[in-house]
Amino acid sequence: MPYESTWNAAGSFSAIPIPVLSKIPIIGPILFNQTIIVYFMYLIVTVIQIALFKSKWGLRTRAVGELPIAADSVGIDVNKLRFRNVLIAGAVAGVGGAVFTIGAVGVFSQSMTAGAGFIALACLIFGKWSPKGALIAALFFGFTNSLQSNLSIAGVPIPSEFMLMIPYIATIIAVSGLIGRVRAPAADGIPYLRGTK
Repeated sequence: MPYESTWNAAGSFSAIPIPVLSKIPIIGPILFNQTIIVYFMYLIVTVIQIALFKSKWGLRTRAVGELPIAADSVGIDVNKLRFRNVLIAGAVAGVGGAVFTIGAVGVFSQSMTAGAGFIALACLIFGKWSPKGALIAALFFGFTNSLQSNLSIAGVPIPSEFMLMIPYIATIIAVSGLIGRVRAPAADGIPYLRGTK
């Protein structure tokens, strides 16, 4: 939970180690010594992954993303379902935004994400449009971002401009290898009007 703030600064969440799992070498501190928001993220990804591929809602969601006219023909209200899914996505994105403010540093500033939205889109592509894959891709890109920070602190004799490019170069390399092999949902970003193709 957030610790008490002092001197007119907002508090942030402190890390909560999972008793046995946080002691696992290498991955224990990385995955199981985190704030409550990170554990909530594990839960959200698991629930959405299961719901998207094992439930009626998930089947309908994938149908309106691939071929909305077919979904409409079996009685699914395409626009209503899309609207609900956008609301859910907005709520999940809000939790993601909370990580930057109350989860890590305790302050908000303009442009604090510094281009992370583009990396998030790359995670979606790299993860082959699944929540589980996007999480694995996000961990990979987070590792490259952390590598850039740690190499700078360690005093590696590489100019800081090149260090700052590491996460973005990793993104370009990872996504460029998938071009043509990963396909977005066919109706992604295309508004649906009943009676049109």
